Amino acid sequence: MIELLNAADDNGARLRAHLPSEADTEAIGAALAGALRPGLKIWLQGNLGMGKTTLTRGLLRALGHEGKVKSPTYTLIEPYVVSRLNLYHFDFYRFNSPEEYLDAGLDEYFANQGVCIVEWPDKALPYLPLPDVEIRLDARDTGRFAEIDGTTDAGRTCVIELVRALRGAHPAPNPD
Repeated sequence: MIELLNAADDNGARLRAHLPSEADTEAIGAALAGALRPGLKIWLQGNLGMGKTTLTRGLLRALGHEGKVKSPTYTLIEPYVVSRLNLYHFDFYRFNSPEEYLDAGLDEYFANQGVCIVEWPDKALPYLPLPDVEIRLDARDTGRFAEIDGTTDAGRTCVIELVRALRGAHPAPNPD
């Protein structure tokens, strides 16, 4: 079960959570799906095997996608039309230089109202547009940990809605 370590209140936009299992990583992605808005840019950061694609799979499944969800490591982009959104899943792991982002002509995806989810965003800096939501995943002995920050007004709104959804699914224990 997802354990909220510290969560934003209505004035903040940061969430830290312990994700003991792969199912919990998918579940936080599913909860994030309900907070998405057109045009959001989401960065997923973490080493190989940290759950970036797993989180994206949970998000896509919650939006109604029934097909396979794979990391676009070799294709750079996997486009999806789900629910009310155009969603683009990017993976820049194989970039040898940031200029490859420009050479691939990916700016158009970030200029429209699609939701852009980016794995390995640092490989495309300084050309990649800055995120609305930044998600960092890392692993420890007891599972994965997620730190989620809203970095724009739209991103803060998204994270606050995510926190509310998670609190509803996992209410804080009663101290009595």
